[in-house]
Amino acid sequence: MISVVVVDDQALLRGSFRVLVDSEPDLRVVGEAGDGAEAVSVVREVSPDVVLMDIRMPGVDGIAATREICSSSTARVLILTTFDLDEYVYSALRAGASGFLLKDTPPADVLAAVRVVAAGDALLAPSVTRRLVAEFSRTPEPRTVRLDGITEREQDVLMLIARGSSNSEIMAELHLSPGTVKTHIGRLLHKLQARDRAQLVIAAYESGLVTARS
Repeated sequence: MISVVVVDDQALLRGSFRVLVDSEPDLRVVGEAGDGAEAVSVVREVSPDVVLMDIRMPGVDGIAATREICSSSTARVLILTTFDLDEYVYSALRAGASGFLLKDTPPADVLAAVRVVAAGDALLAPSVTRRLVAEFSRTPEPRTVRLDGITEREQDVLMLIARGSSNSEIMAELHLSPGTVKTHIGRLLHKLQARDRAQLVIAAYESGLVTARS
């Protein structure tokens, strides 16, 4: 059973997401919150697998709440927003979010996203990766990530992940087997102390391995 906490300042939307999630036999809402501060408290209390997190809320917003939750728990955060060009996407991913969805995403896709994130993967579509690249090139962060100990082949894999490539695309580009790709990704996660694929994208840019022009 995948446990979920729903965070949104609109009670109607929280109720809608609760009904949607609870309609699935393998998913269950175990808590709700109307702002970031309450979200942190609820997550601490119920220890969910996934948090559906709104970004724009009064008081403590979704970015600050995501940062606190990801630094103090194993819960994975799936960001929800009404804005396709939300300027906070980059900040949310840097804070530790594992995925990004629009609130008008079809219900079936929302449920699939919860399962993907709960399984430890990241929901980071190429369109979101491109937005991440654009934001990084506009306001680059200091080079805080080092690639010491990362092999040349692992760097090749990391570069493709940062460009939004799927495992099958990485296999085709580098002529690797499915198992080998998964092994490289697992080693990258361990060596870079990354929670998931989204954090590997951040690491690729913050290390300087990938730039907006590469």
